[in-house]
Amino acid sequence: MNVLKLGIPKGSLEGATLRLFEKSGWKISISDRNYFPEINDEAITCSILRAQEMSIHVENGALDAGLTGRDWKEENESDVVTVADLIYSKVSQSPTRWVLAVSVDSDIKELSDLKGKKIATELVNFTKKYFAQRGIDVQVEFSWGATEAKLVAGLANAIVDVTETGSTIRAHGLKIIHELMQSNTILIANKDAWEDSWKRSKIEQIALLLKGALKAENMVGLKMNVPKKQLDQVIKLLPSITSPTIANLLESNWVSVEVMVHTERVRELIPELIKEGAEGIIEYPLNKVI
Repeated sequence: MNVLKLGIPKGSLEGATLRLFEKSGWKISISDRNYFPEINDEAITCSILRAQEMSIHVENGALDAGLTGRDWKEENESDVVTVADLIYSKVSQSPTRWVLAVSVDSDIKELSDLKGKKIATELVNFTKKYFAQRGIDVQVEFSWGATEAKLVAGLANAIVDVTETGSTIRAHGLKIIHELMQSNTILIANKDAWEDSWKRSKIEQIALLLKGALKAENMVGLKMNVPKKQLDQVIKLLPSITSPTIANLLESNWVSVEVMVHTERVRELIPELIKEGAEGIIEYPLNKVI
């Protein structure tokens, strides 16, 4: 039997990844004592490991595919296939940012001011290359975590750290002076696995359904009954990926209208629909939009 070896990221991405797979149709069960989660698909075996090392194990063939950050693929310079961009993080559907931060009272205002100074970061290789490409000689040291504390304690002149909103950095009395890169979650594949027709098909299936689940996270379905004489006015209000679905109600001057709508639009849309005569409005969640 063909089996795909799939890597699931441990840590900050873990919860969001498990929820995304469940919406896609795969239930993954992780135990604190087991690095090999169970999955309701006999054609997949899972391993759980840090996103930072995922691309290394996909490249060397220990895994056929896995989810990681674009930042860690670049940090490890891994020779793997990027199958799909899956833009999500632990709290939102937006890219994360790797930024250069210094103390709020620091005299460092731009990259060139760091010449000869020390930078602490977990993203060592990328940071070294970034400054070398700009001809700025800096000392880059690896930070095991709590990187902001290195700056507060005077162990570094600046840090390169990952953030979504910048709020944590500001809360530590730091300021962002430069953005080095944006990153997002990606699905990657081993090159040999990608050339295997069965494994490639399975990986593409996973990519398709994960992307569909992500697309559905910010959308809901709306279903309503509308008098035929008001239909044109209601349709003008309805945003849709394609066109709304319209069905005649049996022996009636009413129709049923169904549409997909972005979640943030619903709160303004429903009162507008009611004013135009829509009734029996039902809002329901979506698992996937393909």
